[in-house]
Amino acid sequence: MNSFNPERSVKITFVILGAKRIEIKNRPVIVFFRVNVSRRTVLIESLLVAVTRVSTFLADKPLTGATGFFFERAGRLYLVTSRHVVLDEASNHRPDRLEIELHVDPKNIAVVTQLSIPLYRGNQPVWRQGVDSGGNVDIVAVELQRTALPQTILLSTFTPDHLITEFDQIEIGAPVLIVGFPLGFHDNLHHLPVARQAAIASAFGIRFQGQGYFLTDASMHRGTSGAPVVARMTTHRSGRGDLAWMLLGVHAARLDVSNRDVNEDERLNLNCAWYADILLTLTDEIAVTPEKSGNS
Repeated sequence: MNSFNPERSVKITFVILGAKRIEIKNRPVIVFFRVNVSRRTVLIESLLVAVTRVSTFLADKPLTGATGFFFERAGRLYLVTSRHVVLDEASNHRPDRLEIELHVDPKNIAVVTQLSIPLYRGNQPVWRQGVDSGGNVDIVAVELQRTALPQTILLSTFTPDHLITEFDQIEIGAPVLIVGFPLGFHDNLHHLPVARQAAIASAFGIRFQGQGYFLTDASMHRGTSGAPVVARMTTHRSGRGDLAWMLLGVHAARLDVSNRDVNEDERLNLNCAWYADILLTLTDEIAVTPEKSGNS
């Protein structure tokens, strides 16, 4: 019998070790047997390889850590994260490049490489951002050039099919997951994110206080900006195959109130997540981008 190697967890054709209990001389014995499977099976949930750790840099100087995820449309591949990850005027956060981790060995989830993504071409930003009636939307999409990607790569992508079209499918209190890298914490052997359980905390489909986001109820930390907020499509499909999740939003920040007494009151543990349907605008051929460089 082959021993199980947790790092070799994704295979195109693989062998499952089955087991059954029998008795020999009135003593229970577990007998293992092979079950050959011809379909594609993924032991690592596809959701976990749709999300990547994002690091920001100014030249070679590390700045901050965040979260991003992959979105594909019409053959184009994008990295999606929060706008304040790539440019935050209020804190004078102005990185000139990002680094993300990519899994490059489908047979060994622990093998990764770093991909450096310039944020400017000349003096012009390369990301796509949106504006609505409330101002800037805290989501950006950065197109990834496939020629710059490793020859072998293991990732999953959200697509327009994962965006919710009927907002009444989601009700207040509905359970969701926010998948990311809180304070940079993750499985640093296999380079996989962690998930926080959350719940919808405001009327879904309505812009909270006129802004393009809804609220979630969860204990969140720095490092999860740009994390996807997802809900299970169905329990009848395995999450280890195709992405069986609806992409509802992009986590941006924790919310607080100005009248909270830090000595008496706990944090609200409420967060804003921007509606993900703006990705249809950001990944269209004509998308809104910053009018001028924020790197001056």
